[in-house]
Amino acid sequence: MNSETGTPINAELVHWSGPHGLPRFDLISDDDFEPAFDAALAEAEAAHEAIAGNPAAPDFANTVAAMEKADEALGRVASVFYTLAGLCSNDRREALQRALAPRLAAHNARIAMDPRLYARVKAVAAGADALAPQDRRITELASRDMRRAAAALDDAARARMAEIRARLAILTTDFAQHVLADERDFVLPVPDDRLGGLPGSLVSAMRAAAAERGLPGQVVTLGRSLIVPFLEQSTDRDLREAAWRGWTARGSGQGAGGAATDNRAIVAEILALRHERAELLGYPDFAAFKLDTEMARTADQVQALLDAVWAAARPRVLADEADLSARAAADGINGALEPWDWRFYAAPRRRDSLAVDEVEVKPYLPLDGMIAATFDVAHRLFGLDFAPFDAPFWDDRVRGWTVTRDGRPMAIFVGDYFARPGKRSGAWCSALQPQHGMGEGQRAIVLNACNFTPPARTGDPALLSWDEARTLFHEFGHALHQILSDVDWPSIAGTSVARDFVELPSQLFEHWLDQPQVLDAHARHVETGAPMPAALRERIIAAEQADAGFATTEYLESAMVDLDFHRGVPPADPIARQAEVLAGMGAPRAVPMRHATPHFAHVFSGDGYSAGYYSYLWSEVMDADAFAAFEETGDAFDPATAGRLERSILSQGGARPADELWHEFRGRTPGVEPLLRGRGLA
Repeated sequence: MNSETGTPINAELVHWSGPHGLPRFDLISDDDFEPAFDAALAEAEAAHEAIAGNPAAPDFANTVAAMEKADEALGRVASVFYTLAGLCSNDRREALQRALAPRLAAHNARIAMDPRLYARVKAVAAGADALAPQDRRITELASRDMRRAAAALDDAARARMAEIRARLAILTTDFAQHVLADERDFVLPVPDDRLGGLPGSLVSAMRAAAAERGLPGQVVTLGRSLIVPFLEQSTDRDLREAAWRGWTARGSGQGAGGAATDNRAIVAEILALRHERAELLGYPDFAAFKLDTEMARTADQVQALLDAVWAAARPRVLADEADLSARAAADGINGALEPWDWRFYAAPRRRDSLAVDEVEVKPYLPLDGMIAATFDVAHRLFGLDFAPFDAPFWDDRVRGWTVTRDGRPMAIFVGDYFARPGKRSGAWCSALQPQHGMGEGQRAIVLNACNFTPPARTGDPALLSWDEARTLFHEFGHALHQILSDVDWPSIAGTSVARDFVELPSQLFEHWLDQPQVLDAHARHVETGAPMPAALRERIIAAEQADAGFATTEYLESAMVDLDFHRGVPPADPIARQAEVLAGMGAPRAVPMRHATPHFAHVFSGDGYSAGYYSYLWSEVMDADAFAAFEETGDAFDPATAGRLERSILSQGGARPADELWHEFRGRTPGVEPLLRGRGLA
């Protein structure tokens, strides 16, 4: 019962009673969340007040360890709510997100900026050398994070910082919901007489998307597994343009929601508030503040990496542009190559030069086979076993597995693989609960979410593109970081590491998709059962390098715009600044940013990748060198190297600084050359 309102609390939101410790999602309604948050916030605030007001001298147990435990109930309620809000949003959940954003921001600010708590943490940190290594680590991190939150500033500065954090919470929530609304509401009908070039499998998926929305015929939506193949294969240039404009208009005021989902003013305000936040803490700009705790350390180091890769990528993409322009001209298209033309002409070039056709590839990549492949690699590298189980999830297509090693429980893994209305776009990994060793300890409950196109008919296999199979491996690499976590405290568990280190396990795991023994075992034709021919596998890998100029360029454009936005005084007109950055790079017009500013959710739906979208490239430098450690042994599954990878990186979470973990594993600083070779740009 909520003591303030008298509203009963659904205990299932805190004390999960489902199979293997999962929440019983079937016993939770949207009406349950508000009173549960009220009660959990009150409990957390009381717990922190008790720590701050404790008359006993501060020590690790009564201060830092107590703070690790104080938000436990709030964390469980929030975990259930935000899992559902991301995977199956609705009007009620979106409204509650907007209402919760400033409340949770204020709660976090009160704790992070409480001078009494900060004084206690500083006192413990002063004697941290006497603590056990992980106890010392979370003490030092707590002291650092409170200082960066403004706990050491005067009352006026702390009050302003609290206002900034509350406002940013509202703005980033609005930004994300605007993008989701534009994605959800965009539908492009494709008449029967305008299906030229589209394979039957794609038309079936488009019809299924229409039926799901109660519409006749077939439609294109903004899910990547529909719109990308449509842009690659539709011979109707006008429809390609309409699809592309809908995709890139999200959040711009020109999307499906019009002015109601315009994010441009929101972006400008977010940038201004981030800059003010950094200045309050004594940093020259937000990039300096953000990068101070990352491996890169400075914006100059990030810029140097981006410039080095851009110098290799630009000649390649310009040569590709000239070739594709010639193909378009031969097809009767006058004028410049347009963004909605690039994929259409690049796809047949791949087919012509490398004899790779997605229609030929996808039957070898059934979703079930690729899931089995990820599990097989995890077993061969780390001895993990996966067994399916049934549970009442939020959608009947969600799947769960227990994860064990030598019969010992390790984690719970959940996969939500298919696109549906109300599910945010992209793919991600999250933990419903992190691993930790507090008290009796707890295992991680790990979620992978993707947006693959479901099969048109019940019982038919879902087929993946090669890019989607790589996404599956990528997200499972993040999952392994959570599953193999073996630390004492939740704040340093799993993926709680530097942002430019967190992508190392995920991008490293992608390398095993390319291994012949993995594909021979699991990439089998859905009708014949035959393994993928070696020649096809080699052509696929070569085809990835054939598109390296495009993929590298669209990524670098986004990374450079992100970094520029957060260096120096922020722009009053971010869209104009975006154009200036791209022009200064000499970016080709036909290859726009992977994530244009109005829908750049990595950067503006939260602080996670702000001034940090470069992290994927920074991690790729390491992942190329990390996989080379296996290659040097002559065995992609070398047990000694896999054991060292688990001990030094995957089990450690944030228990030690990222650069220390890397050097323990590899023993040297990586260079950019393996990355360029891997992308075919050397």
